[in-house]
Amino acid sequence: MTITIKKCTIEKLRMLQEISYVTFNETFKHHNSLENMDAFLERAFNLNQLEKELSNRSSQFFFIYFNDEVAGYLKININDAQSEEMGDESLEIERIYIKKEFQKHGLGKYLLNKAIELAMECNKQKIWLGVWENNENAIGFYKKMGFVQTGTHSFYMGDDEQTDFIMTKTLI
Repeated sequence: MTITIKKCTIEKLRMLQEISYVTFNETFKHHNSLENMDAFLERAFNLNQLEKELSNRSSQFFFIYFNDEVAGYLKININDAQSEEMGDESLEIERIYIKKEFQKHGLGKYLLNKAIELAMECNKQKIWLGVWENNENAIGFYKKMGFVQTGTHSFYMGDDEQTDFIMTKTLI
């Protein structure tokens, strides 16, 4: 079993789009209407939007490979790229997605550790993320990894307003 993490570059834009669609669908399609899923996927993962995010110097994407196959990805944000006003001492994990077939192999922990490593390199004091209030597996994972719920915010899946828990881990 070989696990590697590589930074995603603009040359991998279509691969990023593909894995975004696959992982988001696997995670959320059973909990949302087809119309709301389609609306969200088109808004969040169209090529122009992903290119804009990849080009933002305050955001970074990383693919995780399991035996040379792309298994998931991580997106982190600092400074003004954060989706909430959390201050300059924070790093946001905006996305941490693993394809269903690769879950339960510890890949999420690898990506989370990569985010912590990046936060330390950037002298950040805490990392935070938003996780859907009904995603019990993810919430359990984050709690196990030392995150605590510190708030909530709204997340729109198409026209459906949903609640994300904001979870934070202090590093220093």
